[in-house]
Amino acid sequence: MLKNKKFGLVLMALALGLVLVACADDDNGNGDNGGDNGVASGFVQGVTDDAIYFANSAAVSGPLAPVGVPFQAGMEAYINMVNANGGVHGRELRYIHVDDEFDPALGTAALQGFIEDDEVFAIVGHFGTPVIGATFPILVETGIPTVYFAAGIGDVYNENATDGDGRNTFPVQPVFPMEGRIFAAWAAGEFEAETIGLIRTNDDAGRDFYEGVMQEAAEIGLEVIVAVVEPNAPDVTAQVATILDADVDVIVAGSIQGTLPQILRGLAAQGNTLPVLTSYVNADVTITNQVADDIGDQFDVFASAWVDMSRPEMELYFEWMEDEELAGTSFAMTGWIAMHFFVEGLERAGEDLTWESFIEAMEESPIQNPFGPAIDFSNGNRVGTQDLALLRMNAAESAGWEPFLDFMSIEEILNQ
Repeated sequence: MLKNKKFGLVLMALALGLVLVACADDDNGNGDNGGDNGVASGFVQGVTDDAIYFANSAAVSGPLAPVGVPFQAGMEAYINMVNANGGVHGRELRYIHVDDEFDPALGTAALQGFIEDDEVFAIVGHFGTPVIGATFPILVETGIPTVYFAAGIGDVYNENATDGDGRNTFPVQPVFPMEGRIFAAWAAGEFEAETIGLIRTNDDAGRDFYEGVMQEAAEIGLEVIVAVVEPNAPDVTAQVATILDADVDVIVAGSIQGTLPQILRGLAAQGNTLPVLTSYVNADVTITNQVADDIGDQFDVFASAWVDMSRPEMELYFEWMEDEELAGTSFAMTGWIAMHFFVEGLERAGEDLTWESFIEAMEESPIQNPFGPAIDFSNGNRVGTQDLALLRMNAAESAGWEPFLDFMSIEEILNQ
């Protein structure tokens, strides 16, 4: 196991079988369906006298395996720690996982199986933009508690969630529309830009970034030049030329991991020297390794961050993460964070665990991210992390990124 490892500030980056406790339970603590949305007082499934069952599907094979494998490893390390210390109120955590290969159809089938067949208590670490986009309505419809979305898709963003409108969902990661707003704030507040060049993908993530950038830019008076690329496009030459020919001041790369390397290489090939801002989901050494030789010191690449790896709680994480290579990735750390939020809700809810008692426990007061800012889910607040830091890519360092700006809100960025 790893101990005393120190790093700087880094990214990170279904109406089915519900039950009444009062009804006759089956082996998984389940009874008959008693109402819509599954959040009425007393409804629960996946809870027995000695276990709590929960699940997720995540891509641990295919192109997103470098994200899914460490994410799952981080979750499992936290589970092992909790179970080794007696579980939660005497109940062991039981985790069910399916590899959905980042395929929405497979992810939807897995989710339906978790709820209808496995009858789990909760979904924890719901993974990947396309899968979340396809299945989010199912989560809201059934009311099953869902803690942590491993993507920033805008569907999960809700400033006033109520029963039947996502109250059962608890986003933790920054959500892409909010991140887009912060990109615009940084462009104006830190880089003194008047015009932003936004290269964004033609998918849910790219549209969410676009909406956030445009919203904040309109409020603070920035011009935005936009170029759209297809996800995983092998050639972005024309879009890069559009942005550079417009004489912008800062470039925002509104994409996730599959497209960012092509955008950065394309900018380097056309002689870009402007700073580039991108999402926390890209701030990982795997991205650095793909583009460092192309970029060199030609221009700076910055990414937002919502995890502070200098926190003392990081030592406990490294103690329980047995795989040194996986432990050093931000993706494993986010899996650990996902479990931390879930277990905090279970601890607060007490021994009489139901869906409603869990949701109320999550809402009762802010929950501290062990590696970052606290999140307040009260009053239907489902917006994820809103204070972000800024990192700069540094290919000379083993982690690939270094601290640049500390955690700030939009207001603090604009007022500095």
